[in-house]
Order: sequence, then structure tokens, then C-alpha cells
Amino acid sequence: MATADHTVLHVLTGYRPKTTAECADVQRVRGVIEGGAPWDRTSPLHITASALIVHPDSGRVLLRWHQRHQSWLLVGGHGDPGEYDPLAIALREGREETGLPDLAPWPDPEVRHLVIVPVPANSREPAHEHADVRFVLATSAPEAVRPENPDAPLRWLTPDEARMAITEANILDTLSRVEPLLAR
Repeated sequence: MATADHTVLHVLTGYRPKTTAECADVQRVRGVIEGGAPWDRTSPLHITASALIVHPDSGRVLLRWHQRHQSWLLVGGHGDPGEYDPLAIALREGREETGLPDLAPWPDPEVRHLVIVPVPANSREPAHEHADVRFVLATSAPEAVRPENPDAPLRWLTPDEARMAITEANILDTLSRVEPLLAR
């Protein structure tokens, strides 16, 4: 097994799924890793990394409009060539998509959610699935947020406002796992 595969296995080692469906997703991810090339975007199931960005002082969360899905989602995405650490990918994607320079794992670097999500086909690629490894990242400068482009607006919301804006059940599940951390 390649070093790249060991990185994601290490990240998942201490992770405890919360539901039966998530247990099944973790097992599928382990199968993809054992099969080799878990980050290969041409594979029907491949790993991605994302994060819910929070501003702990205000208790708000940041959502990004995703044009392809027509919904408010987390920041994140695919690893670039040579990237195999899900947390590092979530941090890079978070900085690129929000302009926030001070993003850091919060309250720790642990995986908060692992979920396999369907991705519909478009003109460039067939339908496939993302095995999304999710983290929480925090900023102390929410006013520094800048969308990467006009088609990807960003919104700071309270958890209640976020629940009203989110249409994807898996994103609501991630929010429900993070919200108790904000209440501390």
C-alpha cells in the first residue's frame, strides 16, 4: 500500500462512525483504499475532503453556494496531484474558496463526519460518488471572507439560519455534529 493510502488510513484510525449508514460508508472507503488510487478522480468512488468553517466567538458557520448542486454546501474538494492528507486538502480548499488566511482545525484536527455523497453527471464527467472526509476549521477574522468567484457566494449564518438554508441531508448531519461544539 502506498504512503498516500497510509495517510488517509491514519486519519480514519481513531474515527468512530455515528450511524449504521456511516459504518457502511467507512467500510466502502477502506475498500477503495485497499483497491489503490483512492484519490483518482476517474474512479466511480474517490476521496474528497471538506470542512465546516466556524467563527467560535460568534457561533456562526460559513456556507458556500455550489452552482452545480444549486445548494449551500461546505468548502472543500479534491486533492491536487501529490496531495493525500485530507486535513491539508480541506485547509487548502478552505483558504482558496474563502480567502480566509487564518483557518485552523477546531477544536482539534479530528474527522467529524465521513459520508459518501452522489455527484450527478455533467458535460465533463459521468455520475460518481465522493467519499467526503469532513473537518471543522475556525477563523478569528470572519470579516476577511472573500468568495473565490462571483458564482460561489459565501454566507455567515447562525446554526438555525444554516438549517433553513441547507437542503442536503448530509450537510445537515454535519451541522448537527458541529453545533454542540459551538455551544461550549
